[in-house]
Amino acid sequence: MKRKISFFLVLVMLVTMVLSACGKKETPAGDNSNTSSNTDTSSATDSGAASGEAKQLVAQIGPNPETIDPALNSAVDGGNMLLFAFDCLLNVDKDNKIIPGAAESYEPSEDGLTWTFHLRKDLKWSDGSPLTAKDFVYSWKRVADPNTAAPYAETVLGMVKGYDEAAGGNPDALGVSAPDDATFVVELAHPCVYFDKLAAFATLSPVNQATIEKNGDAWATAPESYICNGPFYISEWVPSSYILFKKNPNYRDAASIKLDSIKLLLMEDPNAAYGAYQSGEAMMIKDVPTAEIPSLQGNAEFHVDPDLGTYYLDLNNTLPQFSDPKVRQALSLAIDRKYVAETLMQGTYTAAPNFVGTAVIDYDGKQFMDNANGGKPYIDINDHAGNLAKAKQLLAEAGYPDGKGFPAIKYSTNDAAYHKVVAQYLQQAWKELGITVNVDIVEWASFTPMRRAGDYESSRDGWLFDYNDPSNMLELMVSTNGNNNAKYNNPDYDALMDKAAAEIDPKTRSGYLHQAEDLMMSDAGVIPIAYYNDFYLQSPKITGSWHSPYGYWYFQYADITE
Repeated sequence: MKRKISFFLVLVMLVTMVLSACGKKETPAGDNSNTSSNTDTSSATDSGAASGEAKQLVAQIGPNPETIDPALNSAVDGGNMLLFAFDCLLNVDKDNKIIPGAAESYEPSEDGLTWTFHLRKDLKWSDGSPLTAKDFVYSWKRVADPNTAAPYAETVLGMVKGYDEAAGGNPDALGVSAPDDATFVVELAHPCVYFDKLAAFATLSPVNQATIEKNGDAWATAPESYICNGPFYISEWVPSSYILFKKNPNYRDAASIKLDSIKLLLMEDPNAAYGAYQSGEAMMIKDVPTAEIPSLQGNAEFHVDPDLGTYYLDLNNTLPQFSDPKVRQALSLAIDRKYVAETLMQGTYTAAPNFVGTAVIDYDGKQFMDNANGGKPYIDINDHAGNLAKAKQLLAEAGYPDGKGFPAIKYSTNDAAYHKVVAQYLQQAWKELGITVNVDIVEWASFTPMRRAGDYESSRDGWLFDYNDPSNMLELMVSTNGNNNAKYNNPDYDALMDKAAAEIDPKTRSGYLHQAEDLMMSDAGVIPIAYYNDFYLQSPKITGSWHSPYGYWYFQYADITE
């Protein structure tokens, strides 16, 4: 059902957005004020803005998004767009610290079970209508509602009182309330030490009840119905071409926003993105052709920034050929991660011996991975020959000596960055086990819903952290998690994650999380390959922006200088 809904949304988007893009909307939906401040800027170029000219930043951060409904998005590119359009209760600054957002202040109770958020005065939607605490109540209940099918629901609301009942079909049971228009209260079933970080996460953005009730799922597919509350609103949207965000005059801090617009080029082909950067059409591109990387080394405009996240492979655990952990372990051990990261990925990624990677902090301030598995990596990335021998042994023990009798594997991926190169390498790596691999290239807009629905055999996957806590990644492998694309299902793993979620003592909680990773890695629930870095080109004319380790570009605070 999820797949059908996703494809429906794509079709609606293609039809409605082309029609809506025929006319340029100069003001936020329904707002007839301040039209002079929203002059069209579509002709601006990378030369920035001369005195008196509107400032437009043109960038490429991805192709057509699957969705930009905050409740439904689970992709980095869509999440980046949500940062431009929405203002959560709390926000994240350039040092990755939590700061006030739509809420000017907040406080947890002494027992950590009640969080009270105090909203700023006179908050407005982009259409000029008032935004109150009741809007957050509606929005959070919508995420919990099973009819919404929000992939992050359990991750961001699983600790809220009444969540299980809400997820079972009674969203009104969720422990959120609005005693008055300026106060939003959340009751937790158990303390959550990182709840402030969740309150800053895009899934819990406020959404406008009126536009959703009027437009249904299509509300997030056309500029006219895309009501938001952030620093920018969507003025134009032409699928496979661009999305134009314009400064929102109704934003609570509009005076601090220096750009008049952000134009995102919707490109899936890195060569096209690179051409746009070279010609001056784009001032920043996320997708740099891998063939160009050697020539860009040392170029001040070429950046390689670390991310908190892991590039991994899914083996659909529901399929009989992948039901045996020995098979999954064999396929994992046959991969030379060091070769993939340092040669195929040209050093822009880091080989991953663990699932939870570098810079993720444990209870004692150390890296979580340094405390994992008795201080040893799960996979010795420096002994590929030994790993391959073990892989062949495991496959034989599973009943497939030299791969005999094992069906050909269809490996699905989208064609961006190093994904196709990695797919071609897997054909060679798994051939050494006697297994044939057929590569299936899928368009990005179709790729993520296909993977989420489990309509694949094996696939590339990846996760960038939403907040710096190991649970953010380990929760992916809980059987009921909406982002568990591998469909890994181990009751013992779920039980450990439940214990961790309810545990107050940091050291004991960490122990449960480490046990969970131990179990998942021994099962090879997924196959970690490399730790992410973002490599991109950006003009020095862009100032005041930053790239976060969660994979986002904060252009909403940027300026353009000569």
